[in-house]
Amino acid sequence: MMRYLLSILLIVFTACTQSYQTQLTELKVEHLDRPLGMDATHPRFTWKLQNSPLGTIQKEYQIRLATDSMELIKGKDLLWHKQGSTGKNAITYDGEPLKPFTKYYWGVSVNANSNQESQFAISTFETGMMGSEQWKGTWITDTEDIDLKPAPYFRKEFDLEKKVVRARAYIVAAGLYELYINGEKVGDHRLDPVYTRFDKRNTYVTYDVTQDFNQAKVAIGVILGNGWYNHQSTAVWLFDRAKWRKRPRFCLNIKLTYDDGTTELIATDKSWKTSLGPLVLNSIYTGEHYNANLEQPGWNTVNFDDASWKASLEVAATSNTIVAQAIPPIRIVKVLQPVRMTKMSDKRYIFDLGQNISGVTKLRVSGEKGSVIRVTHAEQLDCLGNLDLSNIDVHYRPKDTLDPFQTDVYTLNGAKDQVFEPKFNYKGFQYVEVKSTTAIDLDKNDLSGLFMHTDVEAIGSIHSSNQLLNNIWKATNNSYCSNLFGYPTDCPQREKNGWTGDAHINIETALYNYDGISVYEKWMKDHKDEQQANGVLPSIIPTWGGWGYDWGNGPDWTSTITIIPWELYQFYGDDHALKMMYEPMKKYVDYIRSISYDGGLTNWGLGDWVPVKSVTPKELTSSIYYFVDASIMAKTALHFGKQEDFKTYAALAKQIKDAVNDKYLNPKTGVYGQGFQTEQSAALYWGLVPDSLKEKAAKRLVEAVSKSDNHIDVGLLGTRTILGALSQNGYADLAYQVATQDTYPSWGWWIRNGATTLYENWDIHANSDLSKNHIMFGAIGGWFYSGLGGILPDPEKPGFKHIILKPNLVAGLDQFEAKFQSPHGEIISSWDTNTDGTVKYEVRIPNNSTATLYLDVDTVEFQGEAISFTNVFTKELNPGVYRFVVTRTSK
Repeated sequence: MMRYLLSILLIVFTACTQSYQTQLTELKVEHLDRPLGMDATHPRFTWKLQNSPLGTIQKEYQIRLATDSMELIKGKDLLWHKQGSTGKNAITYDGEPLKPFTKYYWGVSVNANSNQESQFAISTFETGMMGSEQWKGTWITDTEDIDLKPAPYFRKEFDLEKKVVRARAYIVAAGLYELYINGEKVGDHRLDPVYTRFDKRNTYVTYDVTQDFNQAKVAIGVILGNGWYNHQSTAVWLFDRAKWRKRPRFCLNIKLTYDDGTTELIATDKSWKTSLGPLVLNSIYTGEHYNANLEQPGWNTVNFDDASWKASLEVAATSNTIVAQAIPPIRIVKVLQPVRMTKMSDKRYIFDLGQNISGVTKLRVSGEKGSVIRVTHAEQLDCLGNLDLSNIDVHYRPKDTLDPFQTDVYTLNGAKDQVFEPKFNYKGFQYVEVKSTTAIDLDKNDLSGLFMHTDVEAIGSIHSSNQLLNNIWKATNNSYCSNLFGYPTDCPQREKNGWTGDAHINIETALYNYDGISVYEKWMKDHKDEQQANGVLPSIIPTWGGWGYDWGNGPDWTSTITIIPWELYQFYGDDHALKMMYEPMKKYVDYIRSISYDGGLTNWGLGDWVPVKSVTPKELTSSIYYFVDASIMAKTALHFGKQEDFKTYAALAKQIKDAVNDKYLNPKTGVYGQGFQTEQSAALYWGLVPDSLKEKAAKRLVEAVSKSDNHIDVGLLGTRTILGALSQNGYADLAYQVATQDTYPSWGWWIRNGATTLYENWDIHANSDLSKNHIMFGAIGGWFYSGLGGILPDPEKPGFKHIILKPNLVAGLDQFEAKFQSPHGEIISSWDTNTDGTVKYEVRIPNNSTATLYLDVDTVEFQGEAISFTNVFTKELNPGVYRFVVTRTSK
């Protein structure tokens, strides 16, 4: 009995000890969880101490790498072993070259401030091709006719004489693809591969298909879509004239490992059979047409009769660079059922999803053979309740009526409950019209909306007592996600273009809300591919090699090349993008310098796009962004120890600042230009205002806001700066009022008029720029974290290793909470108003981070004691949860 009790006590003691042991979580490689088919030669390893007792600070780490998990645990036969006395939770591999097609096990343990060693946490990653030269077989297609509308289908059968214990499929395509094995689609990705400059760089995807090779005979099928590679639809951006344009093509390698240790490679070549099929038209821009009467049942299964199919055509690779697609895939992330259906007639139905989304619809329908169903998608209805596409089809230039905009066309084969869902297209919509040439009977459940986007992990949340604020945050995130398809876009319907200005204006909105570093690093590679020898970038990236180099670009737009790598460094503490883009950044800034005048001014740019009414001079905003570029270049040079570059660009930044202030600043009044909101806020926010004049300039901004009845009067560029400039300079209450107005012009005006996403124009009745799912005015989503929650990275210790906390407990907002998953763990900044009018402010600092808290309040009580202070209360914080009772400032 005593032995039994001792055993129980030992178990309880062990459990208690383990519960308080330092635990590591979220082990990632290249910011991805257990990536499959990775090409990075020097991968980055990261982890968190999130499940450890709050208060834990890492003091030392050791990291190991092996190809055998047991040897890794034992610490024997290691391929790499590194340790250091540092709190860094991000280490770059610097061992012997990694081998292709290899599964690696890696583990990490740390010693914390309590001198307690953590458990040894283990994860994996698997390398892929590790070089374009590893590809075997050939690229194949069916014809070189770029005008042929039906999509090509491919198939091949294989006999297996031994048991497969491991199988990996590597597929690269120019265009889009879906891969099938024995009739089943492989994976849950959509629209692979993501868009790149196809003639310079292609991406491949890796799948673990071991379970698909458990039969004696295997059939492999592939369907190719046009995507951006063979853009047959015609619009103002002329993608149909792309220099890379050809019929879609692909290359597939499948590596098999048998139970006896032998291996075999399956690769594409001309022995693969090809045929056309029921997918008779597909356009990433407009829609898909599918004729069910042309289906060939079983085409991707074994024992299918492919005698009528022809041999594939072997073709050259589309570029010399084939790299792993190392980003989260595009997926269906949410399925929406209509909130209402209106039967207009027995041939026409209109559905309302209740939310504007990006994606496609799934339709179940029965009808007569030969009936043609047109499924049209729109963001709005006209006054009679019919679909209205006039706000989104303005840039489409069709040559005929055979390729209608945002419309899928299905031809029925007479079978019951046919289900149709596009494969190689997406749209932006809330309303759907289903129109048939014959009578059909539909109910609300026969159609669903499939919300699609790059499946980035949500890492932030905002909640408050103001429901309008909550709805603005949700709408901003809906628009952000609707515009992320392997690269950031402007809108999911009219354009689908990677407008640079929209992206850098909203980068903080992106990084506070979503773990998107891998997507932006991929997009920076797109920038490298598109940059001309003189440093010039196009306004949309990727582009086809022509559009965007002579309109819409300039420092106010294409400063993505400096701002985004710098923001990634601030948010993640990871300087990989800065290092990769250092020379392209220099080339870009040097080009602007070559065309600048009057000591540092430039008129190259697009300006404060779609302002409410006041038009800020383009020269001012472009010169300000030129200053931002030069400043980032100087800070980056200093970071990398490039002293001569630092001196050069620091001097350039000062020169630009002086030139802007000499021309636009009235030092007596603090007015920039005519004192418009964008003029004042941009100068304040980006640091051009001399310290002695900041108070004056801020007061002039307040006056400009007051003239607009505390509403915004800015365009795209001003949305990044207006709220921040106010809240950073002592006017957070006013910033909150501006942010939560619900009359025109405001974000709340859209919400009040039924918006579930952000619009392209403040005026919902304007004659142009009327997309109802645009991210360009979305910078408010980042301001909720920085301007209200006050959660800020410290440039001296980026990646939130040290946190700057400057919450603004604004009047009129009784409760507020901002949560953000930093690289070290969750940061929470929140407050609640007590019945006596005091405010309970609570903050959570994650393990392995520290913070400096600044509270601009009148009184502070901490742990039951009143704290005396002068001006602003300041306190250094270690990991933990802290609660303060304060009274709001009466200043």
